[in-house]
Amino acid sequence: MLQDLKYLSAFSIPAVAIFSLWMGESWAYFTPVFAFVLIPIMELLLPVNTENLDKETADSKLKNKFFDVLLYLNLPIVYGIIGYFLWSLSWANYSTSAIIGYTFSVGIVLGANGINVAHELGHRKTAWERTLSKILLLPAQYMHFYIEHNFGHHLHAATENDPASAAYNQSVYSFWFTSTTRQYRNAWQIQKRLLKAENLSFYSLKNDMFWYLLLQLAYFGVCFAFFGPMGLLLAAVIALIGILLLETINYIEHYGLRRAKTKSGRYERVSEIHSWNSNHVLGRVILYELTRHSDHHYKASKKYQVLEYHEVSPQLPFGYPTSMVLAMVPPLWFSIMNKRVPKEMVALQTAA
Repeated sequence: MLQDLKYLSAFSIPAVAIFSLWMGESWAYFTPVFAFVLIPIMELLLPVNTENLDKETADSKLKNKFFDVLLYLNLPIVYGIIGYFLWSLSWANYSTSAIIGYTFSVGIVLGANGINVAHELGHRKTAWERTLSKILLLPAQYMHFYIEHNFGHHLHAATENDPASAAYNQSVYSFWFTSTTRQYRNAWQIQKRLLKAENLSFYSLKNDMFWYLLLQLAYFGVCFAFFGPMGLLLAAVIALIGILLLETINYIEHYGLRRAKTKSGRYERVSEIHSWNSNHVLGRVILYELTRHSDHHYKASKKYQVLEYHEVSPQLPFGYPTSMVLAMVPPLWFSIMNKRVPKEMVALQTAA
């Protein structure tokens, strides 16, 4: 049980954000520094762990509600931090520099402990956990992610049909645009197909995309009503930062990896070779084992605490947080990653 407490480090980013808000303006940029400087440094110093759980231990962890409670706690934490920051605008008299720093800090919390946890809960089998997922996606204005990710990405991952799978030599900045716009469009198309399969009209009350749109507008309306125009503006910027963090993770998860087509013209099944993985311990626990991404695609409903390492999976030279920083400098990213992309997968894209 003591070793399971390592997952408490997933709360380190919101804890740092709370600390910086408490300590005042001189600490306004501490969260971005912690997330993208200190964590990468610690990742380089800490060991890589490729060990998998034995069946008995895995079964025990699946029955342990501790791992689920850790996820649920992110709901009040994320909303509490966003709400407190927007409320503090009315009395804290922040400088412009502090507002920028705190906005980035809260956006990072939304990305790491909001959207990332929403991703995990969105694959759960219970309706109420999937509802929690959507509630966590609300502040990011990204509720359509639930539909596109579960019914689109997991079907088309590592193909040109998937907007969340970055192409070889595509920069993260280009990917931000293509992924966000195509995912939103795909979500509407998937919703249409889901309704048609149930013989329901596009204008049915079961069209979740309409509800997502209304709820997200209502969220902004509440921000405006309680926190004024500045609160609304910063709520939108916080959402954007959370989205870009998500899309940066999407970028590194499948960069340059492609599935080949079979003789029938269909793509081969998604396997352990179609996602980038990392066994750097700190990034693993802070992101709830998201870095064992191949096993997640192998069985999407598998809970984070029992995800496994596969030797055949392509491995990143660094953890996900460090890789996100590298992706911000495309020439550096390409020089490190392009030689690691399997040549046959490069050929699939250069021939296209």
